[in-house]
Amino acid sequence: MKLVLETKNINKYFHKPKDFHVLKDITFGIKKGEFASIMGKSGSGKSTLLYILSTMDTDYTGELYLNGELISGKSHQELSTIRNKHIGFVFQFHYLLSEFSVLENVMLPAKKLAEKSHAEIERDAMEKLEMLHIGQLANQRASRISGGEKQRVAIARALINTPSILMCDEPTGNLDSHNSENVFNIFKRLKVQEGLSLLVVTHDEDFAKRTDRIIQMEDGSIIP
Repeated sequence: MKLVLETKNINKYFHKPKDFHVLKDITFGIKKGEFASIMGKSGSGKSTLLYILSTMDTDYTGELYLNGELISGKSHQELSTIRNKHIGFVFQFHYLLSEFSVLENVMLPAKKLAEKSHAEIERDAMEKLEMLHIGQLANQRASRISGGEKQRVAIARALINTPSILMCDEPTGNLDSHNSENVFNIFKRLKVQEGLSLLVVTHDEDFAKRTDRIIQMEDGSIIP
């Protein structure tokens, strides 16, 4: 089975206020179409690892591969393109631009990538919104919709460039149980229907138990 994401011996240190070994020899892979979750106590290194995997943090040693290509050591500009094209990111907070419409928010990453015409991007964005059952909100201002709807818009935005993997940091952290269930079902559907790989950092044990695999972290290491 093809690995979408792979790490080999990733180590990271914080040097302030004193030297601290935050990630220790992290080696694992995510297969195409796999829905994996990362769990661990606060301070176990989960979010730090996610920032490295998403190429936003380059201050580490070891190797990171995306779709079989070594991406450690590439320039910030190259990484920015790789990130925009291949990695969808969903945070606990949705980071929507409140003065923009829902549709405009979803279009933003594709406009940044600039590989398609405005009309194509608009059509793709509409398609993603319909897929998440929020097409009717397209022309609403992002500030006017509910929290659960905002998180769905954030997922649509993360999917606009058809990424290889969707990475999420506590995507249900601010949601009630009904909306958390919605998000889980959306992720499950993306895995099954689109063959999308998903990697989700979560504190929600019920959520994690229903994913294909739980990667357990403790003190900066993955527990075998």
